Amino acid sequence: MSRKKTIVILILSILVVCAIFFAWYKYNFSMDKAKSFSINDSNYTTKLLIATQGSEFKNALTNQVIDYFKEDSIYIQVIDISQLSKIKSSTYNATLLIHTWEGWGPPVEITDFIQHQTTNLNKTVVFTTSGNGTYKMDNVDAITGESKIDDIRLFSNKIIVRLKPLLQSHVN
Repeated sequence: MSRKKTIVILILSILVVCAIFFAWYKYNFSMDKAKSFSINDSNYTTKLLIATQGSEFKNALTNQVIDYFKEDSIYIQVIDISQLSKIKSSTYNATLLIHTWEGWGPPVEITDFIQHQTTNLNKTVVFTTSGNGTYKMDNVDAITGESKIDDIRLFSNKIIVRLKPLLQSHVN
């Protein structure tokens, strides 16, 4: 076999192995879609949007935040982050983004939403999970952590502390 042919086969083999690895990684570690639903009357003047990804940890965290605010006169809408481009954030008093740091950055939906929120970013609370619990977008004051079920109460309390001032002044 010629040297060129050996190099081409080696390069193609490496590319195939990389493709298989990335497919495996995406399948095993990508987030599920979050189920969309709403709580309370959409006619309430105070509105909270929660955009999240689906996972046991993120679902439990979302439920903790909802349980805290559901007795107030607050309309709460939960969507998957893939729906963010369809949302007019100015209709909400506060937005909570819950997402995973995927590979080398946040999901594109989160990046796009943040970039278009120049006037409403002060109404946005971001919670980012990652393997080591420290990754977050530059210039975004995010709460960060690992997706550990035992830490849900800790993180939900941090999120609630940031959401309360955004919502309390608007509650009926």
